[in-house]
Amino acid sequence: MADFSNKITLITGGGCGLGRLMALKMAARGSHIVLWDINDQGLNLVEKEIAGNGNKVNTYLCDVSDREMVYSTAEKVREEVGKVDILINNAGVVSGRPFLECTDNQLRRTMEVNALAHFWTVKAFLPDMISSNKGHIVTVASAGGIVGSAGLVDYSASKFAAFGFDEALRSELKKQRLNIQTTVVCPYFIKGEMFAGVKTRFSFLLPILDAANVAERIVNGIARKKRRVIMPPMVYSTWLVRLLPVDIYDWVVTLLGVNNAMDEFHGRQG
Repeated sequence: MADFSNKITLITGGGCGLGRLMALKMAARGSHIVLWDINDQGLNLVEKEIAGNGNKVNTYLCDVSDREMVYSTAEKVREEVGKVDILINNAGVVSGRPFLECTDNQLRRTMEVNALAHFWTVKAFLPDMISSNKGHIVTVASAGGIVGSAGLVDYSASKFAAFGFDEALRSELKKQRLNIQTTVVCPYFIKGEMFAGVKTRFSFLLPILDAANVAERIVNGIARKKRRVIMPPMVYSTWLVRLLPVDIYDWVVTLLGVNNAMDEFHGRQG
């Protein structure tokens, strides 16, 4: 088990769900955890869990869609905790409605949290990584950032953007010959409140994933400096299926149940 002692790990959306689980696992491996979230109650609960196990943790209320709040909170982290070694952009939202049923505010919020926020956090912490020529940036995207599906137009658009952000950033860092790692995470639907109600047609091919297992896979991926953490393996086939004519590609995706997965979705609001 990789040791993250003397590493400061910042996780956005760390007050619940996948962010909480990653925080607990990174803390158990010795990392000093910094959590950002808009949920004060959630932050307090996770802070108590981590501190109760004798591990280091700091929490900050921060709306990652607010650029100036990101920059000012990043400065507080720098002053009060130190230089961030591992940045995990995990915060995310989902509308889960057909495109025309989404309000303008929902569409904007999805893009701001799931995509634009990555710009602000990386701009805030990458300069310190460059100065020390070390660091790790983790982008939690989605299988929905590889395959678009009905009921997820805004979500898929934001996650395609996040996937592209990681890929281009990785290329840029390599071109500059910097020793800064990147990892993009693309899981299928995860059990929990965020995607409550989603269904899968063929669970042996596209299972609804267990959040604790996903968190463990991500942490192991960071430890092994993996460039991509994609799950389940069936998602990899997308790149091959895209070589087919579009109508056949669409038929395959529909056959697998992807376009009906959101039919009974109700999410946290449910």
